[in-house]
Amino acid sequence: MWLWVTDVRGSWRALFARAGETYPATTLRLFTGGVQTGCGAASAASGPFYCPADRRVYLDMSFFRELSARFGAPGDFAQAYVIAHEFGHHVQNVLGILPQVSREMQQSPSQANALSVKLELQADCLAGVWAHSAYGRDLLEDGDLDEGLTAATAVGDDRIQSQAGGRVDPDSFTHGTSEQRRRWFLVGFQSGEVAACDTFRAEHL
Repeated sequence: MWLWVTDVRGSWRALFARAGETYPATTLRLFTGGVQTGCGAASAASGPFYCPADRRVYLDMSFFRELSARFGAPGDFAQAYVIAHEFGHHVQNVLGILPQVSREMQQSPSQANALSVKLELQADCLAGVWAHSAYGRDLLEDGDLDEGLTAATAVGDDRIQSQAGGRVDPDSFTHGTSEQRRRWFLVGFQSGEVAACDTFRAEHL
């Protein structure tokens, strides 16, 4: 896992440097059960998350066991996808996207879920941009990409709601469908370009 964390950080530092920009470092903090963050208290039930207030990624390791056992997405690159997605939120924060969307959510609460979906799909795409970089440096093994795509599909809102035995309610989605999450990860992977990840201007999500 730490190999992927180190590579994600290094890759974004290099990408920012090539654009003449500085990438402020963020760290991954592991916790068990619960944790106090700059965004308040959180529990393992929250899943992995990024806190913009302290610019840290938080992860309870039990999530990876759940990802494999409950969601059927085992493998180290499934974990890499999750890590890269959360670091994608840090990239959004550095670029000013995250605070802008937060303001829009506060101003238009009725659009909060739709904006959240666009934000999460963009983070999936940014994870794909990193995966493109890793592939170009021969870090991916056979089957790694499939593991990442399986993980992206596994955590779609529609699949999670269906597995929970409830009604699939698109209006309540906050992260996007399985198909959307898989597709936007692929957009980033195939293009390797941050510019390709503008879910806020995309005609279709």
